[in-house]
Amino acid sequence: MLTGFATPEGTDAYARRLAARAAPGHFRALDGRGASSLGIGTYLGGEEAATDAGYRDAVVAAVAGGINVIDTAVNYRFQRSERAIGQALAALVGAGTVRREEVIVATKGGFIPFDGGVPSDPHRYLTETYVRRGILEPRDVVGGCHCMTPRYLRDQIDRSRTNLGLETIDVYYVHNPEMQLGEVDRAEFDARIRAAFAALEEAVAEGKLRQYGTATWNGYRQPAAAPDQLELAELVRAAREVAGADHHFKVIQLPYNLAMPEAFTRANQRVGADTLPVLQAAERLGVYVMASASIYQGQLARNLPSLIGDFLPGLRTDAQRALQFVRSTPGIGTALVGMKSVAHVHENLELIAAPAVPWEQFQRLFSAV
Repeated sequence: MLTGFATPEGTDAYARRLAARAAPGHFRALDGRGASSLGIGTYLGGEEAATDAGYRDAVVAAVAGGINVIDTAVNYRFQRSERAIGQALAALVGAGTVRREEVIVATKGGFIPFDGGVPSDPHRYLTETYVRRGILEPRDVVGGCHCMTPRYLRDQIDRSRTNLGLETIDVYYVHNPEMQLGEVDRAEFDARIRAAFAALEEAVAEGKLRQYGTATWNGYRQPAAAPDQLELAELVRAAREVAGADHHFKVIQLPYNLAMPEAFTRANQRVGADTLPVLQAAERLGVYVMASASIYQGQLARNLPSLIGDFLPGLRTDAQRALQFVRSTPGIGTALVGMKSVAHVHENLELIAAPAVPWEQFQRLFSAV
């Protein structure tokens, strides 16, 4: 396993090496560490060797070229994405291209993963892998696929560490915790999330993680009255009640793009006496935001209205324009985008030479779209 974790000194050294090609503002402050404004995601693709190799090569190219944020999850491609990242990191560090301290690696746990592909008997696999070994009980599972008990999360953290080849994971998310609200009431959810946070704080103390948070799809975007809406201030309060003022709940992830702007536009989060969009709430609460689905799984990579190009001049492709919109949004730290080919990496790396759109210009663009 690679030892160490992303540090302020390491990420600063990385940023200084990239200074000649990266515009000011490409690196943003994630609790003292420099996180690139673009991150590589590893969600899509089949469970075959060609996609494994594509992600492995893409991660190498991305980190060598100016992207030091890597995002994955244990269930992505049945654990294969984590393993491809582990191979890429071992190659990068082994070649001296980067040091472990320069790269921020985030993964997630919550969805019950298969191993390498769909087994011939999924029920038997789940029973033998998780139930008989005491990792989970059927009553712990919601939707037939989601669990976030402390015992289960501890198992998933160790699986991810092994897959990634990392002694310490920089950011660990509880993956889509709002799924629990489909089957349990709010009081039970609150108890479960506190128990999960306590387990994650223990993992931090053991050196397995550095920070944690929640990666959601609907939770932070829903109207305030929705049954599966998540209140960021309540989650921060839960972390504080579990671990005190020095808690490690520091990062959230949620979808945000030209077609899904709710994080910026929908005031659904209560912080004190104010009701704010989640991006403003996160800034006030000291929580870093990573945007997923920045080009909406490729749907925003082509055929954008021409007015987008008018407001975002100097960019070559619609994918670059969609990413520039996300990374220029106030409150967004890192715009994640899936890249499973070196060609896509090189296209997106062109963007790091462009500064974020100034606020006045962004306001005009947002009004236009």
